[in-house]
Amino acid sequence: MAHKKLKILYLAKYLTEQTDETHPASVSDLIGYLDSLGIPAERKAIYDDLELLETFGMDIVHVRGKNHGYYLGQRKFELPELKLLIDVVQASPFLTAKKSMELIGKLEGLASAAQAGSLRRQVYVLNRVKTHNEQLYYNIDGINQAIQDNHQIRFRYFDWAADGGRQYRREGAYYEETPVALCVDRNYYLIAYRAAEGKYIHFRVDRMSDLRVAEEKRPLLPEGFDLASYVRTIFDMHSGDRQWVTLELDKSLINVAMDRFGREAHYRKGEGETVVVSAQVEVSPTFLSWVLCFGGQAKILEPSSAREALQALAQEALARYDEEE
Repeated sequence: MAHKKLKILYLAKYLTEQTDETHPASVSDLIGYLDSLGIPAERKAIYDDLELLETFGMDIVHVRGKNHGYYLGQRKFELPELKLLIDVVQASPFLTAKKSMELIGKLEGLASAAQAGSLRRQVYVLNRVKTHNEQLYYNIDGINQAIQDNHQIRFRYFDWAADGGRQYRREGAYYEETPVALCVDRNYYLIAYRAAEGKYIHFRVDRMSDLRVAEEKRPLLPEGFDLASYVRTIFDMHSGDRQWVTLELDKSLINVAMDRFGREAHYRKGEGETVVVSAQVEVSPTFLSWVLCFGGQAKILEPSSAREALQALAQEALARYDEEE
């Protein structure tokens, strides 16, 4: 038999898990629930307990009329918010399928039982590419701890092999890096700083293993590092030579340019139906491929080194097809 002093806690639990705007609970429902737990209750005591729960801060709504009863009104997350969070969890490639379902189950627990049912109907088993590295979550925790405590980290880094196995870089030797920040760009990335080279580098967190927080403190980092501005210069987190690049784009691409480069870039009207954009980027194969994907609607004006790099990339791709013919 449950202890009578737990009565008000069980009432709060029932209201949270079983009631919502379309599923209020009558006093009889509440008495029946408590009776199933071996806790006797009278109607007056239920009214007193509901009043105490309201005083405590629970938003208990009293419905009058045909569907007379009580339900928990305001929750930490509204149903549309939970649906949005579930969409994000499902779409995240850096979450394993197992972890995605675990998180979705926890999100469902923030809704009533009826609402949880509607959330489950929203969950589609799609053939999205998901990470296979369950170590990801521990890696994220370790990196955050190292950044917070101002320590170095050690880890091994691998590439996926054709057979699905791991091929460790440096023959499995450990990397020792200075963590700066974590960034999400379709996948989780560690941004690290190599003082000896004076540059930032990136690692996929789901391809790191055996991560440890080292005893060594981080060396002094450069001042004024702005993660948001830095990430805008990177295309799919591939590093290259950072430089100012001027592009001539069809005016229909202005929204694409604004999404990619932000307001920090310089924009002006070009000749005819074009816009000229100057932005600081890291010129890498992914940036050049981004320009190429717009075909005749995009053109690099300067610097000449970037123009030549794009021409070389395009010619190399065409040559592969010429070889086949």
